[in-house]
Amino acid sequence: MLKKSKKITIGVGLGYGLVDAMGGGAFTIISAFLLFFYITFAGLSPLQAASIIAIARIVDAIVSLSIGSITDNFYKTKLGQKFGRRRFFLLIGVPLMAVYATLWVTGMGYLYYLISYLLFEMIAAMILIPYETLPSEMTKDFNERTILSTGRMFISATSTFFATFIPGQLIKYFGQNNSYAYFFNGCIFAIVYAVCIFITYKVTWEREPSPEMEKELLIKTREHKSFKQHLETVVHIFNDYISTFKIRSFRKHLAIYILSFTAKDVFNATFIFFCVYDLKVTATLAANLLSLSIIGIPVTILAGFLMLKVGPSNLFKIAYSTMIVCLLGYYGVYLINPVSKVAILFIISIVYQIGVCVLIFTPWNVFPFIPDVDEMVFRKRREGLFAAVMTFTRKSSVAIATLIVGLILEYGGFVKGKTTQTPQVMHVIAYTMVIGSIVLLVMALLITFTFKLNKQTHIILTKEIERLKNNGSKLDVDPKTKEVVEDLTGYKYEDVWKEIS
Repeated sequence: MLKKSKKITIGVGLGYGLVDAMGGGAFTIISAFLLFFYITFAGLSPLQAASIIAIARIVDAIVSLSIGSITDNFYKTKLGQKFGRRRFFLLIGVPLMAVYATLWVTGMGYLYYLISYLLFEMIAAMILIPYETLPSEMTKDFNERTILSTGRMFISATSTFFATFIPGQLIKYFGQNNSYAYFFNGCIFAIVYAVCIFITYKVTWEREPSPEMEKELLIKTREHKSFKQHLETVVHIFNDYISTFKIRSFRKHLAIYILSFTAKDVFNATFIFFCVYDLKVTATLAANLLSLSIIGIPVTILAGFLMLKVGPSNLFKIAYSTMIVCLLGYYGVYLINPVSKVAILFIISIVYQIGVCVLIFTPWNVFPFIPDVDEMVFRKRREGLFAAVMTFTRKSSVAIATLIVGLILEYGGFVKGKTTQTPQVMHVIAYTMVIGSIVLLVMALLITFTFKLNKQTHIILTKEIERLKNNGSKLDVDPKTKEVVEDLTGYKYEDVWKEIS
């Protein structure tokens, strides 16, 4: 039915990572340019533009909650048995990438932009949620999962560079005031993303169904549920989502992830405005500064090495500290307006992108190990559930953050269509980008000091899971293992790995 697990090579890691050409690239373009495009070329007000992104992401976040559960149980269907319960969604996402190009059309109304963006968000979620579970499906080994995640982050860093560099060149070629640059950019990347997703579908695989899953399939063929039973299933799924927050490592990981990525989103949403209106440079230069994310390619390789050597907690600290210093540097350039402004901006941006690369790299290297912690408690594999919760909270938070940025611009006095803004508006843009991002990063940084999931603790955890699976007694646990299990799960050791009734 599904392919058996095989060796994870660097080639497989890169092939797996290709979906994040869309996951990283498309949303980099959206976060950097879409708000600016809506206000400058689509004729929307800052509040209208921000509300589109906020509404679409909130609706999509709610829909995304169901996707994780659907993929966890998709092996019960004929399509899931033929194409894979996770990978099937990659396959149908290939032709749907055409929707991405429709975001960048001018002359349409508010409803068109809302619907087109909502559709793309839902398609992306349908692809990314099952995609994020694949490392847990393909291997249990920490090092092999790191190869997969490093491949993903390598592709993400590469696509992030092209996602900012290419638009900048198109804007320069077509002219600062020509909206066709954005549409042409959308068409190019829609094709690229479709090809990348298809390649990932071809090079990945999933674990064989467990005996429990096979037994479920036999029961399902003879089962007809009543309305009450369907309702009970919905309640059960909702309780499953709530149960993910009972895992201490996941709570901390989620908080770090949401706070830091929202800080990045606030920066991206305001950076073009900051460059054009505060620093008085072109949108092309702003795009070129963002395209310095190319530094992320070698940094990703280094981060993969450091992930094994120093652990995720220390990587988080490096990323956040670096970004905070750079944000203060941007603010200093705004206040002083030095003669060598452009050169200084390039230096700050290179360092900032190093921090961003590590910020993006680390949580998605940690994520594949969260379901292992969960298995220690509930004795189930629920990768899709955790991916859905992460997607839901991420999209909800970025929706709120984008709406707040739009409200701040709207009520801060920003006037659409004007080439210059008042000093008050310039201050508002700068404070939103710098102070807003720094506050979120500091909050994330504080949590990293208590985050204990790393290679060493994960090895201890998985060894204990294997021991218990082989009918080992919980009474024979050694003190160190007991301490690690309790710290990672947030449960007393006596309350984990309970007998399934």
